[in-house]
Amino acid sequence: MPTGRMEAFSDGVIAILITVMVLELRIPHGTTWSALVGSAPVLLTYVLSFVYLGIYWNNHHHMLMATDRVSGLVLWANLHLLFWLSLIPFTTGWLGENNFAATPAAAYGIVLLAASLAYFALQSAIIREQGRTSTLAIAIGRDFKGKVSPMLYALGIGLAAVNRWLSLAIYVAVALMWLVPDRRVERTLTAISRR
Repeated sequence: MPTGRMEAFSDGVIAILITVMVLELRIPHGTTWSALVGSAPVLLTYVLSFVYLGIYWNNHHHMLMATDRVSGLVLWANLHLLFWLSLIPFTTGWLGENNFAATPAAAYGIVLLAASLAYFALQSAIIREQGRTSTLAIAIGRDFKGKVSPMLYALGIGLAAVNRWLSLAIYVAVALMWLVPDRRVERTLTAISRR
């Protein structure tokens, strides 16, 4: 079956998750810039989570551009990814409201780790469906960032109990690593269209 419905549903879920996160932001009491100081952890966590959801939305879009069809397995793998992404607003709120405490920092990392593994599972299900010579398989190649990210998340989870700031720095570093545009799919699609 075509990818359109799955992509539209996923786009809608991610849009709702971003909306839920922004609606959870409390308006500060006061009219000065200093009134925002108490909200800084919440705002910073929101920004990080917004970036993560944006990265997943962008990469999901590119992945489906290189996907001709989906199967039942792909649909379930996509729902698995959306489940973990749907927990981002919860862990975002918990982390921000508790000034980046160790346990919420670890929980945030667990959700990021699970989402990255779910994304890998979705990617693998699509490649399994379309074959090792498919556009997506060629575009992904060795997938260095996709393999390093879960290891960094696991390190961040472990460090949360030791030093929450190092843990958060790792989560930010992974986001920055993925923020650099990944043009593998676009390059592959362009090369195929020129043949």
